[in-house]
Amino acid sequence: MEHEILYQPSYSLLKLELAQGEAVAAEAGAMVSMTSGVQIETKAKGGLFGALKRSVLGGESFFVNTFTAAADEEITFAPSLPGDIYALDLQGKTVFAQSGAYIASSPEIVVDTSWGGAKTFFSKEGFFLLKISGTGMVFLSSYGAIREVELASGQKFFVDTGHMVAFDETVQYKVNRVGGLKSTLFSGEGLVVELTGPGKLLLQTRSPDSFLAWLIPQIPKKD
Repeated sequence: MEHEILYQPSYSLLKLELAQGEAVAAEAGAMVSMTSGVQIETKAKGGLFGALKRSVLGGESFFVNTFTAAADEEITFAPSLPGDIYALDLQGKTVFAQSGAYIASSPEIVVDTSWGGAKTFFSKEGFFLLKISGTGMVFLSSYGAIREVELASGQKFFVDTGHMVAFDETVQYKVNRVGGLKSTLFSGEGLVVELTGPGKLLLQTRSPDSFLAWLIPQIPKKD
């Protein structure tokens, strides 16, 4: 599977070149275009319970499409929000991603839903995480551009919960308030994720919740 990410970082498009017999799994609705020799199969990956858990808790679609090449074929994918796409080559490792970040992957990759634990109870974005593991390619999306941050062992880093995309399983995390209760309620910053290395994390430069907070008051109300 050869990949190319076009038009980064604002309106990224994932282009895959599949050899005969190669396949890719993707979220329902992510496909933009494909050549005529690509065959598609739709199913609830992971069985009924696994698909339901991933859909209800993880923010992903209930059904997953698998695209298989009959010959040398091309297929493109795009996320629902304007932003970046990140290619991740997993080699028997695990990453945790925010709900809705997953676009596509090699069919061998396992996408499950993991509870963030009581430490994320007040974090809407981090309450449930996508647990992505296995060996193969994974493609994640963001709202806005993606920034990589590599943390050394013991190094701490703080990220607004709405700007988190993904992080290695070696990174420890917990959700904190910004300052005291007054700062949390009135500063506009809300909650942050405290991450402790070692490992890599991915941030997005825009927050969907912040955009909605700006957009909704602009919508004309019915008289």
